Amino acid sequence: MSGENETTLVGTSALIEQLLRGEFICRVTNEDGWRALKNNSTRDRVESYLNQINRTLASAGEGEVFFCGYLQLGDAERKVISSQFKDICSALIPLVEWLVLVQEASGQDAPLSEGAPIRLTDLQARIEDTPAFREQLAKLSQYRLFGSTSSNVDGQIKLVFKRLVELGYLSKPNSEKQIYIATGKLDYLYEVIRFIDETEGLSLEAQAETATQRDLI
Repeated sequence: MSGENETTLVGTSALIEQLLRGEFICRVTNEDGWRALKNNSTRDRVESYLNQINRTLASAGEGEVFFCGYLQLGDAERKVISSQFKDICSALIPLVEWLVLVQEASGQDAPLSEGAPIRLTDLQARIEDTPAFREQLAKLSQYRLFGSTSSNVDGQIKLVFKRLVELGYLSKPNSEKQIYIATGKLDYLYEVIRFIDETEGLSLEAQAETATQRDLI
């Protein structure tokens, strides 16, 4: 029985470390961790620990994506949130332009969502065959978020996808295959976009201070 408790503790500790690093836990990024957090007793243990250090377990995407937020906001926490929110807002335009390009080039009716696969070779072929798509990719790849200096589609698209994996919006489960999977962090991004739409007209600082934890960290 004690061995079982130790295993549970080790598993919970690993989850807490991920959350405190600012990672988003969903079925794509960590299925075992995601299943654990869907369990009430595990979730309560994680929440209990986080509460001791002024953190809380937050979720997005109708409870399918978990991340770490602040339990109470003081001046220091507000500064952190404001800084993080500014970073998100500065990345919104290139991210949205990329989402639109993928949706249009793939011929999909709905935006990319968690679990959706993207075959890079197929997407690249469609972009190369369509001048408008090539222009869109060239423009968005040059944003500071991606920072591409390449003049060809191959260099541009590979750098963009590499950066999106680093940022946590995509996962590449097999390093040998050019297949990427959208993560739950995209669903969080959509909630941030909705929040910004609802509070249009506020300064970034005001948005950061008045937003709920669910929308911000």
